[in-house]
Amino acid sequence: MIATDDIKTLREATGAGIMDCKKALQESSGDIDKATICLREKGYLKVQSKASRETKEGLVDSYIHQGGRLGVLIEVNCETDFVAKNEDFKQFVHDVSMHIAAADPAYIDSDVIPEEVIEAVPEEEREQFIKDSCLLDQQYIKDEAVTIGQLLTDLISKTGENIKISRFVRFKLGQGA
Repeated sequence: MIATDDIKTLREATGAGIMDCKKALQESSGDIDKATICLREKGYLKVQSKASRETKEGLVDSYIHQGGRLGVLIEVNCETDFVAKNEDFKQFVHDVSMHIAAADPAYIDSDVIPEEVIEAVPEEEREQFIKDSCLLDQQYIKDEAVTIGQLLTDLISKTGENIKISRFVRFKLGQGA
């Protein structure tokens, strides 16, 4: 039997539905960490099914750091203005802009890295290069147990909408184009 407190804890941590949390806990013999992984994997499948949906709403956010010496602008899109106004969505967008300020990614994901850049990196270093340069592959600065991509997947599962990080730019004083 799964304790109601465990279901509540898992629900608060993941944002998944009560029945999904209960089922994940049953499948993982009550282990909250394993249940979280199970929900993430199921969330990934949901994300794949939503990937083709258009994202025309969203939010542009800014983060300014170091007394105005470093700033980030980011655009994150979703399907509806209802989600765009949701506090979880707003917090995600702001947290990702803060992450960009700290981690300085060059690309959103590996699909947009120019082929000549990939080819210039020695093959044995490519995986680490991608983890360091691609936002979605970077470990989240507030919780290194998850990547930005996993946070995005969790949010998509929670909102039920397709969400995309469309673009970002990081400005650092003295580092012009």
